[in-house]
Amino acid sequence: MIARAAFRSALRVTKAPISPLAQIGARRGYAEAVSDKLKLSFILPHEAIYNSTEVTQVNIASSTGDMGILASHVPAVEELRPGVLEVVESSGTKKWFVSGGFATVHPNNKLVVNAIEAYPLEQFSPEAVRSALSEAQRVASSGSSAEAKAEAEIEIEVYTALQAALGRS
Repeated sequence: MIARAAFRSALRVTKAPISPLAQIGARRGYAEAVSDKLKLSFILPHEAIYNSTEVTQVNIASSTGDMGILASHVPAVEELRPGVLEVVESSGTKKWFVSGGFATVHPNNKLVVNAIEAYPLEQFSPEAVRSALSEAQRVASSGSSAEAKAEAEIEIEVYTALQAALGRS
């Protein structure tokens, strides 16, 4: 009997200290529901087209290829090439022609698109784009200065992308 009492008192003395969290009682937490929407901020130097607006999907033309971005997308930084930025909302789809910029996918379903220029796709006339492309090709192939040829090559890239975008819309 005495041995048992000594053993019990030894256990009380050698017990590990209880952490403060265990003393107040651990509370069970639940994960927050993950939103199925993407928060889009689409920003130009002179205005914000979207400012943390919830959308379903955004399709971009990046330098590594076309890609669609949904909620829970892996974080990434993409350089935008001239092309269409398509925003899919619950009310419908809006298409913008973007001349270039960057798209940054952040954790927590946030996408920030910084573009140099962007215009609604419906503002462009296929005939005007075709004639401007022809003029840029003429300047690029003529005996103009190196600077004029470089500018014409950039115009050709943009007008070709715009013409392709208008053909798909």
